[in-house]
Amino acid sequence: MKIKSVALIGMGAVGTVYGNLLYNTYGSDFAVIADKSRKEKLKKDGFTLNGKTFYPEIISNGDLNKKIDLIIFCVKNYQLAQAIDDVKDFVGKETILITLLNGVTARSRIHAAYPENKVLYGLSMKIDAQRSEEGVTNTVDGVIHFGEADNTTISQDVQAVSDCFNKAGIENIVFPDMIRTIWKKFMLNVGANQITAITRAPYGKITSIDTNLTLYKEAMMEVLAIAKSSDIDLREEDIEEFVTLMSGFSPNGRTSMLQDVEAKRKTEVDYFAGTVIEMGKKLNIPTPVNHVLYCIIKSIEELY
Repeated sequence: MKIKSVALIGMGAVGTVYGNLLYNTYGSDFAVIADKSRKEKLKKDGFTLNGKTFYPEIISNGDLNKKIDLIIFCVKNYQLAQAIDDVKDFVGKETILITLLNGVTARSRIHAAYPENKVLYGLSMKIDAQRSEEGVTNTVDGVIHFGEADNTTISQDVQAVSDCFNKAGIENIVFPDMIRTIWKKFMLNVGANQITAITRAPYGKITSIDTNLTLYKEAMMEVLAIAKSSDIDLREEDIEEFVTLMSGFSPNGRTSMLQDVEAKRKTEVDYFAGTVIEMGKKLNIPTPVNHVLYCIIKSIEELY
C-alpha cells in the first residue's frame, strides 16, 4: 500500500509542526480536518509556524465524497470524542488511523469507534514546539514513535506510514513493543507535565531543583507500580533515563501542560493523574502523589 492522501486533525503545537511538513510534501493531497464552525476562520487565518503562515485545505464532514488514506489525530484527549466524529466522512475501508495523543487511552477509544480500520499507536518525542497567540515556534521537529502493539514483524500498513513520514522528512521509529513505548511516554508525562503545571518550572528546573526532582520521580513511581501489576514492561531504570533525558531539552522550554496553564486553557490532567488514580483504585495500588497533583491542577483550572 502507498499512502497518497493524508489528513490531520488538531493543529496545536505538535499538529502545526507535522502539518506543515506534510503540507509541504503532499500539497493538495494534504488536508486539515476541522469542525464546520471553525472551518472558515481557519481557512482565512491559516497556520503560522516560525513566523511563516501556510494555508492547507480545510475539510469538514459533508464537504466532499473522498476517503483519506491516512488520518493523524493530534488533538487533546478531551477533544478526542469530537474529533472521532469529525473524521467520520473521510474514513474508508482502507483508511489507516494513528494517534499522537498523550496518555494510554486514545488508541482504544479510536478503535472502538472504527473497529474495522487499522488504528496505530503513536507518540511524539523530543519536539520543542511552543504555541502562543502569534502561532507556533519550534527548532526541533522531534521523532514519531509508532506502530502496532507488536512490531517484531513490520506490517504493510506500518511500512506505508513510515514511508509517508520519511517522504515528508518526519523522523520516525517503529519499536518492537509499542505498549511499553506508550507507557514510557505516559510515565514521563505524569511526572514532567504535572510538576511543571504546578511549579511553573521550565525543563531546566525539573531536575535541578531537589523538591521538583522528588515529585517528578515519585509521581512516575506510581505509574511504574501500576504497570508492573498490569504486566506492562516498565522498569525503574526508565525513571533514571527520564532524569537524564531532561538535560537534553532546552532549559527554558516548557511542557504542553505548563503552556496550557499559562494560557489558562483546560489541561489533560484527567488523562494523566486521573488515569493513574482510576487504575490504582482498580488494582488496589495507592496513588497519593498523583491524587495531590490532580487536586492542585484542578484547583488551578478553577482559578483561571
